[in-house]
Amino acid sequence: MYTDLKGKVAVITGGSKGIGTAIAERLGSEKMHVIINYRSDEDGADEAVELVEQAGGKAVAVQSDVSTEEGIECLIKAAVKHFGTIDAWINNAGMENQHPTHQLALEDWQQVLDVNLTGVFIGSKAALAYFIKEDKPGVILTISSVHEQIPWPTFAHYTASKFGVKGFTQAIAMEYASRNIRVNSIGPGAIETPINAEKFEDDQQRAETEQMIPMKRIGDPKEVAAAAAWLLSNEASYVTGVTLFVDGGMTLYPAFQDGKG
Repeated sequence: MYTDLKGKVAVITGGSKGIGTAIAERLGSEKMHVIINYRSDEDGADEAVELVEQAGGKAVAVQSDVSTEEGIECLIKAAVKHFGTIDAWINNAGMENQHPTHQLALEDWQQVLDVNLTGVFIGSKAALAYFIKEDKPGVILTISSVHEQIPWPTFAHYTASKFGVKGFTQAIAMEYASRNIRVNSIGPGAIETPINAEKFEDDQQRAETEQMIPMKRIGDPKEVAAAAAWLLSNEASYVTGVTLFVDGGMTLYPAFQDGKG
């Protein structure tokens, strides 16, 4: 456990399933107080609250659309109302869908960018403004993807959003470092989450994915959550502007493994 996290307050967007829920549960084990945001999955958010509290923390579920300023402001107010402050902001909400780029509708492009990139901007902006207004240090953490580094054909809009997250993270990390506000990202690879469940239930697709990973296995959301806890803690007090890839080596050009090429 990171004892400095005890009693601190974190807001997690998209916390009702998958990686978001795993992070919430881990922060609960660190005895943190957590605002768990959801858009439509109220049952999932309630289950996440239970996991946090069973782990030893406190949590409140809050419905809002984090691609809007009104939705983000709702989370700020909820954190202050229930727990008195905000110490960490975690941009986790995200979405993806697959289309050949020449058939990609502007509506689909805009929806993915609104959630994955504009939502990160709005949330980070609000967190920065809060930390500055309160004259306090803070941490912003964004759940990005290996696809901020690896292009992903037929997911061009998703790839663009994650490349944008990388640049945005680095820019604001530099801008606010002197205020003791740290800004980092985590880049998960192939992780056992609901969004991947159907694909990984197919033995052939699972095997194909595992061959793209030097460690030859799919990751667990708890492994991403462990990285998140470290980046939020004082153990990472001199770390800002980086993406920590939690990917089993997927970003290491695995086609060249064993000296091939």
